[in-house]
Amino acid sequence: MKPALLLIPTIFLVACGSEQAASPKAAKPAAIPVSVTTASLQNWPDLYEATGTVRARTTATIASKVMGYVQQVSVQVGDRVREGQPLVTLDARDLEANLRRAEAGRAEAVSTLPEVENGILAAKANYELAQATFRRIDDLASKKSVSSQEFDESSARLKAAQAGYEMAQAKREQVQSKIAQAEQEQRAARIVRDYAAITAPFAGVVTAKSVDPGSLAAPGAPLLTIEREGAYRLEAEIDESKLAAVRAGQNVKVTLDALGRTFDARVSEVVPSIDAASRAYTVKIDLPAAPQIRSGIFGKAVFALGSRQALAIPSKALQENGQLQSVFVVSNGEARTRLITAGRRFQDAVEVLSGLNAGETVVLAPTPALTDGACVEVRP
Repeated sequence: MKPALLLIPTIFLVACGSEQAASPKAAKPAAIPVSVTTASLQNWPDLYEATGTVRARTTATIASKVMGYVQQVSVQVGDRVREGQPLVTLDARDLEANLRRAEAGRAEAVSTLPEVENGILAAKANYELAQATFRRIDDLASKKSVSSQEFDESSARLKAAQAGYEMAQAKREQVQSKIAQAEQEQRAARIVRDYAAITAPFAGVVTAKSVDPGSLAAPGAPLLTIEREGAYRLEAEIDESKLAAVRAGQNVKVTLDALGRTFDARVSEVVPSIDAASRAYTVKIDLPAAPQIRSGIFGKAVFALGSRQALAIPSKALQENGQLQSVFVVSNGEARTRLITAGRRFQDAVEVLSGLNAGETVVLAPTPALTDGACVEVRP
């Protein structure tokens, strides 16, 4: 009689913190290597975020100084212009006529000057002759060689010659005054004529146009708007309670979502007046030059108002799936998913508002293979 074979079942224990039976062919699941960090309280900056709109630091509304029909518009919205570049040309025929009239008036005044100069020379010669004659008569009168009548006549001729000479000089001054007045009128007419050619006051970008050829341009009516390129600022609305914490010269971080960029910027001006409805005031923040920046872009400014203690973890430990935020917490060799509420980010860290306690171990940069309950091996 053959001895019976006693079969002893083999129990394989494969567990990561728990035990379960497996068939003899089942292999122990491999642990996933992970790097971990510890959630800790950190000295966290107290930040205040304000929203605003990008505006140009220098904006010019181009208008005509004279009344006239628009003859030519040389630019369109979006065009870049240089300083002095022609923008709008008005019909200048009336202004040209006024300039020609002023030039003719000056020429007429100048033409009378030679005649006046000749008159002065003649009056001067007559005056000098009268002086010489009067000296001889006066000498003879002292010797009783001429009558009183002759002396009086010589004296009268001297006075008349002197008056004539002075009148000739006065006429020359009048003519010179007329010439100067005509030159001023000519200069003014030329300036007004030049107003017909409207040019760019500085280099920039045309952002608005409200004029076309044939339109009647009235003094002061807007024709174009130009912004100086490369000089922009963010005008942000700040809550009244933060008035004491924001000051001119303060460094801030500005994020422009449309560009996907964050800039280091500086507060250039704090408008002291507060809006009674919104209980907010305006802060103007100078932006660095960047080719993509344009007026009207939405922006956010972050002000550092101090520091506080906050629970934080590295940003690469956070997982985001839609509105859900989570981390993997390592406990007893297993990775467990933990839903958390994340706050603001600062540099490479993120604030944890709820769902995690200080001292807990979380996985850094979890891979797609890591799932809830997976065995993990912590590696440095």
